[in-house]
Amino acid sequence: MCLIAFDWQPGERLVLTANRDEFFQRPSAPLSVWEEQPQIIAGRDLQQGGTWLGLSRDYRVAALTNVRAPGIGPAQPRSRGHLVSQFLLQPHSPAAYARTLQQQAHEFAPFNLLLGDRQQLWYLSNYPHWRCEALPAGLYGLSNASLNTPWPKTRLAQQQLQQWLRQPADIRSLAGLLNRRQPFADHELPATGVPLEWERRLSAQFIQTPGYGTRCSTGLWLDSRGAGIAEISWDETGTAQAEHSLQL
Repeated sequence: MCLIAFDWQPGERLVLTANRDEFFQRPSAPLSVWEEQPQIIAGRDLQQGGTWLGLSRDYRVAALTNVRAPGIGPAQPRSRGHLVSQFLLQPHSPAAYARTLQQQAHEFAPFNLLLGDRQQLWYLSNYPHWRCEALPAGLYGLSNASLNTPWPKTRLAQQQLQQWLRQPADIRSLAGLLNRRQPFADHELPATGVPLEWERRLSAQFIQTPGYGTRCSTGLWLDSRGAGIAEISWDETGTAQAEHSLQL
């Protein structure tokens, strides 16, 4: 994912909305139960085999964003999508899985990772240094920088989710929540090492550029009653092409 907003209330609920941005030529499969690994409910990167956000049948969740840090990372990095899929496959608690990653974190390009179940939610990052912490209750935003970095689209995402929570609707509306398609003003843009024109394009919540943009949007909830996940797939014109949802 490239933009996530989530409300976390330990032992009560996790409500999350997210957008995944990627090159359109990179093959992906939509949200589904993985045929050979039915423990996992997620979309899938068909190039490397991992995923960006998913849910397991034992009520655990994981989500990933890349960190925008041009030129940083190993020469031959491991696929970050496996950080999510391996957690969903294994029976480890979020805390236990987080501990196993510390010695491997340098093998990946810069990432942010959320690992959770009904009782705990952990935030991990390997940039600019190793960070691993259990999150207290709160409403959070995460894009291609550190947790709660106040990029304009991230602040707006937190506001949108807060408003949605006041009058919760169906999970499809949660999936499609982060839909501002206009770039923000130049004076609000971060400086992440990419050219100014790309800073402008990437500042939108819903990105539309030739060959690259928002590929899917996801809504997820987890509480004592169960869990649900919904995904909207988008084409290069920003038109919804398919919708998938599953509940446990």
